[in-house]
Amino acid sequence: MPDISPNPAVQDQAPPADRFTGPVVKADHLSVRFGKNLALNDVTAIFPPGAVGLLGPNGAGKSTLLKSLLGFLVPEKGWMKVLDLDVAKSPLEIRERIGYMPESDAHIPGMNAVTFVGYCGQLSGLPATDAMQRAHEVLYYVGLGEARYRNIETYSTGMKQRIKLAQAIVHDPDLLFLDEPTNGMDPKGRDEMLELIHDLAHKKNVNLILSSHLLPDVEYTCDYVVVMDKGTVATHGPIEALKGSHGRVYELRIKGDQAKFIETLKAAGYEVKDTDEDVLRVFVPGATDDSTKVLFGLAARERVQVRHLRPSIPSLEDVFARAVGET
Repeated sequence: MPDISPNPAVQDQAPPADRFTGPVVKADHLSVRFGKNLALNDVTAIFPPGAVGLLGPNGAGKSTLLKSLLGFLVPEKGWMKVLDLDVAKSPLEIRERIGYMPESDAHIPGMNAVTFVGYCGQLSGLPATDAMQRAHEVLYYVGLGEARYRNIETYSTGMKQRIKLAQAIVHDPDLLFLDEPTNGMDPKGRDEMLELIHDLAHKKNVNLILSSHLLPDVEYTCDYVVVMDKGTVATHGPIEALKGSHGRVYELRIKGDQAKFIETLKAAGYEVKDTDEDVLRVFVPGATDDSTKVLFGLAARERVQVRHLRPSIPSLEDVFARAVGET
């Protein structure tokens, strides 16, 4: 793997990422309005160092939050800090220290990959020679070394995603914003992109915020998650703690009136998700060793036959479903 260690040319401009120990982002009572619609509604959140997932369905406000943190959108109320800098007062300084991989394509027509990435490095403050050297290094790192002299317009969708990642890391930023980085990629390309992000976060100690509606992407690459829904923060915290807290998940397959049994489970205080495989995932708050007996008892009362029941490993999908009320 090519070396993408911090470049001496940018070390004098800002401390490297592994020296920043406080929250990388803070938002307090943040509201952003488009016309009559509140895209962000009183959002308060803290993003710790490391790999943080910004998770939510399309339209939840994730991209709006990232653009607000970059100073592209002016909030109706509230304040934001990025790398301990006030967004309202220091937007340009913040952008110098951030790498941004936007959701939509952002290349310049007529440029080949190495020229484009080198140009992005110069825009971020690198001298021309250092920017070009880094461009070659990061293009090899993201898997585009052999295609670096090709015009970007000839690239496939997956290659364009990689070039966006390359330009985001060329100047060795203190923080990465990745907005839907696996959009449009085939399964192999998606897996390779996630490996790159995982490597950046866990081996190269790059602070990053990964915005995605894809739960497996966040669960694989991130340690902490902020879940958004309808412009608000639904839940947040370390992923492992959110998955394992306050209860246990069981998988059930039954024979009988499933709809009525789901109503019975919910009336008993359980949260239920019906999967595509005809399996119920039941979250039992404060589960004990007697929880399975209780589930069998409820099934017997409703004259439902339990064909399959076993404890399940909680997933980020369970956390998400509980947070946004999809149970």
